Amino acid sequence: MAIQWYPGHMHKARKEIEEVMPQVDLVIEVLDARIPYSSENPMVQTLRGDKPCIKLLNKSDLADPETTQRWIEYLEREQGVKAMAITTLQASQVKKIPDLCRKFVPSRDKIEKDIRTMIMGIPNVGKSTIINTLAGRMIAKTGNEPAVTKTQQRINLRNGIVLSDTPGILWPKVDNEKSSYRLAVTGAIKDTAMEYEDVAMFAAEYFLTAYPEAIAERYKIKQMPDTDIELLEAIGRNRGALRPGGRIDLHKASEVLLHDFRAGRIGQLSLETPEMAEIEKEEVAKLLAEKQAKEDARKEQERLKRSGKRLS
Repeated sequence: MAIQWYPGHMHKARKEIEEVMPQVDLVIEVLDARIPYSSENPMVQTLRGDKPCIKLLNKSDLADPETTQRWIEYLEREQGVKAMAITTLQASQVKKIPDLCRKFVPSRDKIEKDIRTMIMGIPNVGKSTIINTLAGRMIAKTGNEPAVTKTQQRINLRNGIVLSDTPGILWPKVDNEKSSYRLAVTGAIKDTAMEYEDVAMFAAEYFLTAYPEAIAERYKIKQMPDTDIELLEAIGRNRGALRPGGRIDLHKASEVLLHDFRAGRIGQLSLETPEMAEIEKEEVAKLLAEKQAKEDARKEQERLKRSGKRLS
């Protein structure tokens, strides 16, 4: 099941971004280090065109360090892109961003003109916290749920950098079903727009393969189960998530798994790798091509029907 969540203010934000983009020198895109592919909004590439881009892999303290390094190398294969892993828990990392901007757009710095940047990212990726750290004061509203920022604002950092802040935007339709689930697992999609058990089963199936040791240690599981639902049941028993009669409360067990992952209590875990992204990009391209072919065939049939009616 694909999870879609695209509030009205996100549509408005896209239009505003299109209007402002011609005046921007540099785009800063904030990604979730645990899901760099799934949190990379395809609209950003379309909107920024050939403008240089700094991709910040935020929440790197929650992601697998080795996988994050592979992601940095992968992202920097694209022309005009520089990637950097950060965590907003360490302000010193965030404060390196202005120097990186100056290196990336030296022409503006030489003529002593402010570098005009636009910071973008999906909901709940830490964009507002980054802005507040750079500004040294509370400017952007933060919150532990997606879609807190609703309007665009311009912030002069008074260090040669001017930031245009934008609301966190998803895109109208997430074509990759797996990406939909990963966005939900990390908290980029409001909990009210998803089914906890469905999302937790997706996460459980992945963790069983990718991080069985971390799961076993966190939930004191001696014999790892074979399936996602068996893992949730084991977590439920471990945490006392029981209903009358001793039945496992799968909803409660699902909440435990997702909240533990989001808080980093299971360990530093990444939900995707560059290799997975390459495979899934090909799958999505094939799926979209098939859909387009069906749509073209449908339109052609309608055209022939209309032509036949006119001839008769």
